Amino acid sequence: MKIFKLCLLLVFVAQLPLLAQDKYEWKEAKSGGYTYKYVTNDPMQARFYTLDNGLTVILSVNKKEPRIQTLIGVRAGSNNDPKDHTGLAHYLEHLLFKGTDKFGSLDWSKEKPYLDEIEGLYDTYNQTTDEAARREIYRKIDSVSGIAATYAIANEYDKMMTAMGAQKTNAHTWVEETVYEEDIPSNAVDKYLAVQAERFRNPQFRLFHTELEAVYEEKNRGLDNDNNKLFESLLDAAFPTHNYGQQTTIGTIEHLKNPSLKAIRKFYDEYYVPNNMAVVMAGDFDPDYVIKRIDRDFGFMKEKTVDAYAGTKEAAITAPVVRNVYGPDAESVNLAFRLPGASDTKSAVIIGAISQILSNGKAGLFDLNLNQDQKVLGAGSGVLSFKDYSLLYMSGQAKNGQSLEEVRDLMLGQLDILRKGDFDESLLKAIVNNYKFDEMQGLENNNNRATTIMDSYIKSAGKNWAADVAFIDDLGKLTKQQIVDFANKNLEDNYVIVYKRKGEDKNIQKVVKPPITPVAVNRDAQSDFLKSIASMPATPVSPQWLDFNKDIQKGKIGQAEVLSVQNKNNEIFHLYYRIDLGSWDNKLLGLATAYLDFLGTDKLSAQDISKNFYNIACSYSVSSGSENSSMTITGLQENFDKAVSMFEDVIRNCKVDEAAFEALKARIMKSRADAKLSKGQIMRALTNYGLYGQENPYNYTFTNEELANIKAQDLVNLLHNLVNYKPTIIYYGPKTLTAAITDIKRLHKMPASFLAVPKGVDFKQQVPQKSSVLFADYDMVQSEVNWVYSNNKYDPAKTAVVGLFNAYFGGGMGSIVFQTIRESKALAYSTYAVYRGPSKKDDLYSTIAYVGSQADKMKEAIAGMNELLNDLPHSEKALEVARKSMKQDIETERITEDGIIFSYLAAKKLGLDYDIRKSVYQKIDQLTFDDINKFHQQNIAHKPYTYCIVGSKDRINQDLLKQYGDVKVVTLDELFGY
Repeated sequence: MKIFKLCLLLVFVAQLPLLAQDKYEWKEAKSGGYTYKYVTNDPMQARFYTLDNGLTVILSVNKKEPRIQTLIGVRAGSNNDPKDHTGLAHYLEHLLFKGTDKFGSLDWSKEKPYLDEIEGLYDTYNQTTDEAARREIYRKIDSVSGIAATYAIANEYDKMMTAMGAQKTNAHTWVEETVYEEDIPSNAVDKYLAVQAERFRNPQFRLFHTELEAVYEEKNRGLDNDNNKLFESLLDAAFPTHNYGQQTTIGTIEHLKNPSLKAIRKFYDEYYVPNNMAVVMAGDFDPDYVIKRIDRDFGFMKEKTVDAYAGTKEAAITAPVVRNVYGPDAESVNLAFRLPGASDTKSAVIIGAISQILSNGKAGLFDLNLNQDQKVLGAGSGVLSFKDYSLLYMSGQAKNGQSLEEVRDLMLGQLDILRKGDFDESLLKAIVNNYKFDEMQGLENNNNRATTIMDSYIKSAGKNWAADVAFIDDLGKLTKQQIVDFANKNLEDNYVIVYKRKGEDKNIQKVVKPPITPVAVNRDAQSDFLKSIASMPATPVSPQWLDFNKDIQKGKIGQAEVLSVQNKNNEIFHLYYRIDLGSWDNKLLGLATAYLDFLGTDKLSAQDISKNFYNIACSYSVSSGSENSSMTITGLQENFDKAVSMFEDVIRNCKVDEAAFEALKARIMKSRADAKLSKGQIMRALTNYGLYGQENPYNYTFTNEELANIKAQDLVNLLHNLVNYKPTIIYYGPKTLTAAITDIKRLHKMPASFLAVPKGVDFKQQVPQKSSVLFADYDMVQSEVNWVYSNNKYDPAKTAVVGLFNAYFGGGMGSIVFQTIRESKALAYSTYAVYRGPSKKDDLYSTIAYVGSQADKMKEAIAGMNELLNDLPHSEKALEVARKSMKQDIETERITEDGIIFSYLAAKKLGLDYDIRKSVYQKIDQLTFDDINKFHQQNIAHKPYTYCIVGSKDRINQDLLKQYGDVKVVTLDELFGY
């Protein structure tokens, strides 16, 4: 399950003022026997229903693909946790996947007495302080839980959802919400609603002590995450009395160690009531049909008065509140202003505008004056919006030799500029234009629709939806003076600031692992409820195959191939010049494309260029991959000529800026040093080492000395020459191929002859002959282990069995690996194992397996994964679920827009000229367990794996590692190449 955390990306989900009531008004309509409300001129055409029992249903139809994003939200999160049981809402979220008296159980009448006994034991455990007595009670809990598990069917919820073709099964808990998420095929509405209604009818908290261990692991992962600690400290400082800061979503260690099933049940009974919940669906469905089915299936729920959390009113911040957080990751400075929340719609729109003026990724004050001028390593701002309060936050990282205090002053200096009004008022119009473009793109995505609607429900029960719809219009009516006045009134020295410093966190502690006996998962068992869901009729959805000869229009501009798909949905265009030159061919390429962002021309500065693109809501990028690079221009078709001409000027006429280059090199040096502090980057580097050997794609880079000696002119020459390599031109937009070619020929001048692509390196996976261990030391509570092994060149005939094997073995929550490692043995929060296909026909397949566990459980975790890698458990029921899921995924997948072209190019790299999904689909039903078991024995079992392990040398027994093969402790210099 995921828990939302603060990030450097813009978080702007604010409620907005009703300034355009003549255009955006609430209206009422009736259809299919049900009355609903809607907002005029709502581009999502969302229907808001309130059923007789108070349940809110919000529906938004989008026929782009035969799938539906569904969200079931509860207006209760960690804010609502009892003071003596923090983390309870999150616990409950996990338990809502365990089933009811009708599913998840072999025999409910026999299981129930044991569950009741377990609940009583936890209640006693919760009130016992003597450690010896607690250990004895937990031993009893473990024993009774083992008996109860013999009647449980682990992951039956996931099996039902997977079988009906659901994807991205998940849930999240945050301060004001708990939301359950599914992406379902459009023909699975009846099945989905039947399962969800049953899920909330009478949930049973079975398999609790193994799920408790998963939450422990989740907590320990958070303790290893410096950003998580930073966020918690920031909220604590900003909200010294409100639960936003005083109750973390995952809870305190003390409360995690003393759970109460009675308290969890009480929380469920109080908050999981229809008048405090919403069902949101966005996608391909008939709203009249769907509302009837929701009313029928959820009508059993009874309305109940909800005692909502009433947050305290915080005292004003009158001087900076300073905190320090320590850990091994890179340093940063993060400050936030506490401002009015979503209920103050007038302020919310101004706060959003201020955030965009400061940082919009292209032409904000931070973007131009700090990032493009390279005065800091990086800086950004955003808005975190809650019901009661919001935070305008700023975050920055220091360059080499720069203090965090200097970064703070630079960020606050940009705020001073805003307060003085020293910014161009045309920026406000540009912000509006870019929001219009983003809205147009967002309407294509069901998840964007559903999450936007759900956010409005959580913050205002949907009452502010008219303000949300009116956002762009309201933003456009703001004046510069309104913004300046608000900033001067609300943004002074009234901020909280957290310095993330490098160093030992002396307060860190882990949730200690209790002894747990592995429990039965009854993998082949099926409840009568599951069988009834499986037998429900569903209208077949016919798969759609790509025909590369018909779906892609092909033409020529000179020797260059043009590939085009017409956009018949809106006025957005994407134009790509794709060349077969990558960083493996020229190591300078990645550095050159990064340098381009800081270059101007004879006529325009780099800042002018950024402003000009942002003003017309267009963008460009030059990106380099390992074997090809792309020059991309995106925007509205009405600005096609202007955007393409502007890009042509930049790429052909950019000029050397020595000062910018020296600053860039210094920042890269700092970024490279910071990468060595990141456990995620270290694991990626270690995995590459395991797959390719000491010389690998990850460390194919410049040494620090080589970087220092690179000449700016060499990079600019390379940039100028990108247009002289033979491109594949890709156009997705509203124009026909003929019209697009005419425009491109006019705007993009081809050379008389193309440059030859230099022969570069070609990294190949190693095929190890014996098992070995690669170990990287990192100061962390947990350990993380990747198993890697490569063998066999690409064979399209294997695609079906590879796909089915992955779905069965280790690709999701219902897989063999997840059920065994997490559900049965409680060894990890996160685990998976897949047989990964190559992207090129001459490359090898790779097995990648992963377990992240507490360091003292690493031995058990490795043993558990090795057992599965060597011996494939047999479950016909699980195989059938995997088969159905795979077929449903293919049947409802729609490859559209420029995705059609990129699918064609990917197929070409594999030596294919057809959509391989068709042959895979035709083979799925023919595959048996014998087929995937044979595949497993030939490709997975008893192979000489390389164990890539990141952990603390002080917490991991180094002698233990020798049991798995020859051990090499890899230095950071070896991993990173500098």
